Amino acid sequence: MLELTSELISIPTENPPGNNYAQAADLLCRRLRELGFTETRMEGDCVLSFVGDGERTLYFSGHYDVVPAQNPSQFLPVTRGSNLFGRGSSDMKSGLAAMIYAAKSVRERGLLGDGRIGLVLVPDEETAGPRGSRYLADRGLLGKSAIGMLTPEPTGDVVWNANRGAITLNITVKGKSAHVGRQHDGVPLFFQALPEQLGHALLVFHDQYLHALSFHTIVSI
Repeated sequence: MLELTSELISIPTENPPGNNYAQAADLLCRRLRELGFTETRMEGDCVLSFVGDGERTLYFSGHYDVVPAQNPSQFLPVTRGSNLFGRGSSDMKSGLAAMIYAAKSVRERGLLGDGRIGLVLVPDEETAGPRGSRYLADRGLLGKSAIGMLTPEPTGDVVWNANRGAITLNITVKGKSAHVGRQHDGVPLFFQALPEQLGHALLVFHDQYLHALSFHTIVSI
């Protein structure tokens, strides 16, 4: 695991802009096949690998891109005592190595039964870009026959039953501008963006109290 993690760290898969994806994916495919994962293939820049014969699939999912480094030396893995340092050593190239060897161990111990493990190794996670999980989802390749998914993102040794992610929205909110000396004539956008009942309550507070105090000194405690 240490050797594979070090090899991955040495490939500067910085995102943005999305460097060296092909090199990292090629390394992962080669190492998987060397470890006996015969059902391994590329889908775009993503690597999919399966072990076991059943249809029900527990997915191990992770990403091989990393946030940009401050210095190129961060892509030179260094071991100090029991710690491995380098860009991606925590988030999450060590996690990829861990789940690959975990799947290997499960296979060798005959624990798969009538199910299988699916390894999903993707890029573009750091920017939610189109070349990673989104690429697989758009083609119906993400989570087929899934019973669950585990991801070894660093969580401080705590197991989370949760979903971390991000969503970006474009919204339009209508308000009314006003001079700072006549703020009571305006309609603040912030209030309009809130849920209706809370927004209404704040508007009432604004109209009844702030307007009344607008020509007096307000002391905050």
